[in-house]
Amino acid sequence: MSSSSSYSTIQKTFLKYQHIFVLLAPILFIVGVLFAAPASGSGVEFWTAYWWLFPCFLLGATIVNTVGISGSALFVPFLIFIFPVLAGELTPQYITQLSPQKLVAIGLISESFGLSSSSIAFIQYGLVDRRLAATLVGGAIPFVVGGAVLSFFIPEAVFQTLLGIALLAASYLLFKADLGHGDHEPDESDDANVSADGGTELPDDAGKLGPAGVRTDDDGTVTRVDREGNDYVYDRGGYVERFANYSVGGVFQGLAGFGIGELGIISMLRSKVPVRVAIGTNHIVVATTAVLASLVHVFGGQFVPGAHSIDLANTPWNMVVWTVPAAALGGQIAPYVASALDTGTIKHGVGALFGIISIALFVIASGVL
Repeated sequence: MSSSSSYSTIQKTFLKYQHIFVLLAPILFIVGVLFAAPASGSGVEFWTAYWWLFPCFLLGATIVNTVGISGSALFVPFLIFIFPVLAGELTPQYITQLSPQKLVAIGLISESFGLSSSSIAFIQYGLVDRRLAATLVGGAIPFVVGGAVLSFFIPEAVFQTLLGIALLAASYLLFKADLGHGDHEPDESDDANVSADGGTELPDDAGKLGPAGVRTDDDGTVTRVDREGNDYVYDRGGYVERFANYSVGGVFQGLAGFGIGELGIISMLRSKVPVRVAIGTNHIVVATTAVLASLVHVFGGQFVPGAHSIDLANTPWNMVVWTVPAAALGGQIAPYVASALDTGTIKHGVGALFGIISIALFVIASGVL
């Protein structure tokens, strides 16, 4: 058996059972937290106090992973505005003021599991353009690092205001964008293609699940087939516009922990990348840059006088044990939701979401709350 054939077999096996590997990760994480984390309490009551965060973060993770944006874009506003109200009613004995450092810790830990889970699920579904993702990540890296370093010096209210303005602009562009291009429109001939495992004219990759594969023609036209047999035709043109959006978004990703997914997806849609492929590919970019920004925030602060850093000893672990599995499960559900929803529903949902988040950021920056 050749090495390429062995790799194909391993890849297909991993993708086939990826949900098992992905869902084992939060279980191992929880076990590690229960036995090794420097928690501020103990006992069954302490660890089950925030059980109600599970459905909240499950819904939030499903939403953000369905549209391909950062989990912190919803998690942070939720923890600032809604969490204190619910916690005051349901767990008054444990309610504490969440500092920015604790918000960052909860958001980053939960988001890392949700994004990783959803990224693998989208790859399994055949909705990730890996070449495009690698180009976007490579171009965004210096801007993400630069934004993370700037976060040690720029006042928090300033970049919250800037990000709110950027999200309002993104919301407007999204409502104006045509999301129907390149999407698969089923007809009677599709049955033959699907039953023929991709058909004679559509690509089929033995390492993928179902009738999935991708082919790039000499003229740059990409033909992609997902695991359900739906095909998407597009090209990878529009690098200049995508570079502009992902560079600006990368700075915000480093500053605030989210922004590159929200702004970057607009450029992919405007450059005629099909909406579901854009969402899947954007997951890889957001996941990679979020990890990079997290590393700079966690380890970079100790080298900058007066900079903030994440203190794991003060992390509310009895909250995280519920948010992590919820985020991981939401990441697995997201590709199926994205595939089932009508394109117009996704467009209006994301646009409204950006508007709500931007208003929340303006309120936070104003110091009202």
